[in-house]
Amino acid sequence: MDTFTVSFFGHREIENGFEVERRLEEIITDLIRSKEYIEFLIGRDGEFDLLASSVIKWCIKKYGRDNTSFVLVLPYLRADYRDNEAAFLDYYDEVEICEEAARAHFKAAIQIRNRCMVDRSDLVVCCVQRKKGGAYQAVRYAEKMGKEVWNVGDKSK
Repeated sequence: MDTFTVSFFGHREIENGFEVERRLEEIITDLIRSKEYIEFLIGRDGEFDLLASSVIKWCIKKYGRDNTSFVLVLPYLRADYRDNEAAFLDYYDEVEICEEAARAHFKAAIQIRNRCMVDRSDLVVCCVQRKKGGAYQAVRYAEKMGKEVWNVGDKSK
């Protein structure tokens, strides 16, 4: 079975949340309908990640035909996950801890995790509205690696 992998990156705070949500819903619905099997990778580091997670869950419930996997990728074992593992596993299909990031200094762990997610991905969906921060760095890395990038935060589209 062909797996198509999509990772999501965005700023901690986003503008135009309703428009971003609408664009995410269109993209995710199309991917679920058009791909044989799709793996969604997400962190849990800000407003965009929470919004994207909500839209992914809704689209899977509405359109998924057992052709999806929704994976939370943590940079290291976090207390909120450790203390609430059952709740996380009820929400996500799988929770991974990025080994490479977990071995790194905690200040570099998120960036390393993001690069590992990009490396696994066929497509990067992002909400980058400023040319700074971790999401911006992840998208720049994705472009450098020749990955397809769709920016739902681009106000010109």
